[in-house]
Amino acid sequence: MRGVTDTGRPLRVHVLIDSLNWGGAETLLADFAAGAPAAGLEVSVGYLQDVNGSPSAARLRGAGVEPQLVGVRRLLDAESVLRVRRHLAAVRPDVVHTHLGAADVHGTLAARSLRLPVVSTIHLVGGEGGDGARGRARDRVMALARRRSRRVIAVSDAARRAYLDGGWDDPSHVVTVHNGIAVRPLRATREQTRAALGVAPGAPLVVLVSVLRAGKGHEVAAEAVGRLRARFPGLRLLVAGDGPDRDAVARALAPLGDAALALGFRDDALELIAAADVLVLPTRMDAFPTALLEAAAVGVPVVATRVGGIPEIVDDGVTGLLVDPPPRADAVAAALGALLADPQRRARMGAAARERFATRFTAESWARRCRAVYDAVLP
Repeated sequence: MRGVTDTGRPLRVHVLIDSLNWGGAETLLADFAAGAPAAGLEVSVGYLQDVNGSPSAARLRGAGVEPQLVGVRRLLDAESVLRVRRHLAAVRPDVVHTHLGAADVHGTLAARSLRLPVVSTIHLVGGEGGDGARGRARDRVMALARRRSRRVIAVSDAARRAYLDGGWDDPSHVVTVHNGIAVRPLRATREQTRAALGVAPGAPLVVLVSVLRAGKGHEVAAEAVGRLRARFPGLRLLVAGDGPDRDAVARALAPLGDAALALGFRDDALELIAAADVLVLPTRMDAFPTALLEAAAVGVPVVATRVGGIPEIVDDGVTGLLVDPPPRADAVAAALGALLADPQRRARMGAAARERFATRFTAESWARRCRAVYDAVLP
């Protein structure tokens, strides 16, 4: 390790993010903070706006980080950049690491004016600004800002390829750094979690953990489970997460009746996944879904779509089963049925997933990979 740590103190990294809502990028910050000390990092967090009560803030506090609300009134305007500049000037970190589009723009402009090195992370495959001409214009602004950072991180090779294919940046400026997660001891056993959910000890249980947003495949999972209920009596689908499409997800789950459990946003995803037989994620696109890392950490095999960064997490046929896009209920049902019918295969896949997690996807290994990027951009 080089640069600032030659003085013997940790490298101070200030993470700037749009909000602390319930998305994957937001919830992962606590995992990064937990892994940071192993890489010689001291992490602080600032967020631009309070959205939905900032549910991910509690996880950060549990990791020993008190997040700071910057209080930006509007996104992508000059006054907001000045607010962020004042915020960064007060924190005065060694490196600024921005996440999500508005923070990338504000953080990069403000940090450069203070001569602070900036690293930006891309969390999506494809455009972030939204649909239509306005969305493309926002994407262009974000990309121009990121080009002024010292380095751009993509969370998967798939996200990196998509970004470069869009002509947004130079390949030498964009690197892949896979996320990781921190694994704490489970607060409840599999049996205790099932009992709390009203699930019988031997009942087949499939879990889907994701933000409730169009394209995540909740309706596909519901239909697939519906197709399997006659073959697997007592089969239940547990859905954890919240988001803008909660009403649409509720409608998709309604035909399952009490065979579907919708839990909303939960901070005990590891316990929920560990209580399941299989995790399912029939998403249409995902850059690097955290739920698959969580399933690997607790040794639960997965059924997911072969899109985005998912094949970089799941070793098809070894740690889970991948279905071809676009996800279809019949294909997902076939994959789920194959695993639900074979406990020994599930056990083998779960053990292989846990081993893969330990060597690639821990929070400590993620922090060390980020540290290498920071070292490369330090003066």
